[in-house]
Amino acid sequence: MSSNRSRTTSKREPESHNATGSSLRASSLNQSAPDINTKNILRDCLYFTANALARTISRLADVEFRSTGLAPSHAFLLMLVIESPGVAQKELSRSLQLAPSTVTRMVDALAAKKLVTRAISGRTTMVSPTQKGKKLLPTIHEAWWSLRRSYCEKLGEVEGDELARRIDEARAELED
Repeated sequence: MSSNRSRTTSKREPESHNATGSSLRASSLNQSAPDINTKNILRDCLYFTANALARTISRLADVEFRSTGLAPSHAFLLMLVIESPGVAQKELSRSLQLAPSTVTRMVDALAAKKLVTRAISGRTTMVSPTQKGKKLLPTIHEAWWSLRRSYCEKLGEVEGDELARRIDEARAELED
């Protein structure tokens, strides 16, 4: 332990073990530079594990959504547009938790495929589905259910749902 670290007690804090079995100091959040077990840092770091999970689930989604001819994110945007014809692009941005410029590019791609149309009302861009877009909805729903089945087979249904809920809660807390 280096001498420049402030400690609230001279006793050694009890260690807790995370799900991977690596040890974490119980009071590590109170230290200016907590001890880091380099061997397990990749499993203990939320940033790394969340990104690794995102890459893994993205690969699964890409496979399941291939039948739609759309990237999974584009398919989710199209579902939102079909459910709320004339939805503002700004609302799509909020719903998908994406930057407005990203949603603009996604709408551009869907419009190029003639799956959505745009209407401008003042400074607001409204997005509506075309008949071609609406016809794709059953295929998108099947892809989504296939994705869900795929990860639930590996994680368990209850565990998959709980993980999604907890990740969403953590995202909301971190954004505050």
